[in-house]
Formats: sequence, C-alpha cells, structure tokens
Amino acid sequence: MSLIDKFRVTCDGLVIEPAAPADFERVGNLTVDAYLAAGHFDDPQHEYMQFVRRVADRAAKAEVYVARREGAVIASMTLVPFGSEYADIARAGELEIRMLSVDPAAQRSGAGKAMVLAAIERARQLPGVQTVSLTTGGNWTAARALYESLGFAHCAQRDWYVPNTEILLVVYTMDLG
Repeated sequence: MSLIDKFRVTCDGLVIEPAAPADFERVGNLTVDAYLAAGHFDDPQHEYMQFVRRVADRAAKAEVYVARREGAVIASMTLVPFGSEYADIARAGELEIRMLSVDPAAQRSGAGKAMVLAAIERARQLPGVQTVSLTTGGNWTAARALYESLGFAHCAQRDWYVPNTEILLVVYTMDLG
C-alpha cells in the first residue's frame, strides 16, 4: 500500500481521499461542469474539457483526490510533482495543485478551502517538497482571495498565457518552511 492510499483528511463534514476508479467519470464531469459554470469555457467539447475528462490517465501519473460529503463526490483536485507530464508550472521542490474543482451546487460551502488545506498537508508529507504552487485565472477574484487568505503569494514573474490565447493565468505559491 502506497502513502497516497493511506492519505485521508476529514474536515467540516468532508472526507478527502484518493479518487477510486469508480470516481473517475464523476471527477471528469464535475471538473467540466465547474469550469463551464464559472465561464472559463463555453464549449463542453473544447479540447481542454476532453483533457480533464481523462481522469484514469491522470490518476496513473499524478495523485487525484476527491472530497465526499455524505458519500457523494462534490470536489476534486490533482496534485502533481515537478517532472510529471501533468505539471504546468511545478519547479523542483514544488507540488502543484491542478484542476481543483467544486461542484457548482456545492460552491461556497468550504469544499475548495478544505481541498487546498489537504493539498498543503499532503505536500508536507512528501520528501523534498518545500513549496505548493498553483495556477488560477487572472480575473478569478474569488479563487485568488481564497488562496491569498490561506497564505499563498502571487508570483507575477511566473504568470503565463494559455497558448494561442489572450487568457492570463497567474501563479501562486506557498512556502512550507
């Protein structure tokens, strides 16, 4: 049994644990629903929406977690180490949070915050990890406020644009030291 199999956090009625294969379809659909509801994309068939639906592939190469409330999956995230093909921004010594999504019906319930806190706790367990990093939309004010309230700092020098678009993505990091 690997350490990921043992990682489980309970917080405010949520259980955060590794996604099981039976969760993968729900995780993909939840991620697409959250991105569409937030206005990040307007086409469920967009290439990136197809990418986030490939949860089994992602879980084979990174750590995929779900948050359950009363047994139902209401949030998910992927934790990606430096060097993984799923890493967008992770540098040596960083664990990157990707595809953090909360079911639109459960947003503003604390699930997103609980997921980020679980990611920080998981990062502290991993040898050589000193920093948690993530990317969020430049104009996603609620997400940015959440990350800043938890102690993440905006690293403007690492901000980047979605390839072939004018969509600015901003980078946040938290030093675990």
